[in-house]
Amino acid sequence: MDFDQCFQLLMGDEGGFVDNPADPGGATCWGITERVARAHGYAGPMQDLPQATAKAIARAEYWDPHQCDQFDGRVAFLVFDAAYNGGEPAQWLQRAAGVAQDGVIGPVTIAAVKTLDPLLVCLRFSAYHQQYYTSLDRLWPEFGKGWSNRIAHNNLAVAAAS
Repeated sequence: MDFDQCFQLLMGDEGGFVDNPADPGGATCWGITERVARAHGYAGPMQDLPQATAKAIARAEYWDPHQCDQFDGRVAFLVFDAAYNGGEPAQWLQRAAGVAQDGVIGPVTIAAVKTLDPLLVCLRFSAYHQQYYTSLDRLWPEFGKGWSNRIAHNNLAVAAAS
């Protein structure tokens, strides 16, 4: 899977405009928070954020900084999704690869991930992602079911791409 495929797959979970008062991220459109959209120069109403703008922001904010082009598409998708939705994707990837968790995906992390079976990395990464979600006690009652479904959708997408 490449960036375009991963972005389209991610849109199945992110959808369009949402402004849930229980969401600490606030108003979002295509999964892009208002804070992030404004930081990238978008000045219009959030409900009108073009998907193409969201896609450009997603690449700059979540795909490229996590070096997703360096990985098997299944690994890249999970890292991209976690970066998009919040958490510690760099540390989870490093933990899955058995390297120091410094939060920077650089040459050591990339090389370690490339030596492992991508499905093993995906299984470990998904487990760490799920553990993170279940640690969010205050938000779990409102968002837990959706987060669990997200992990399930992601795992099914990885399996379908295998």
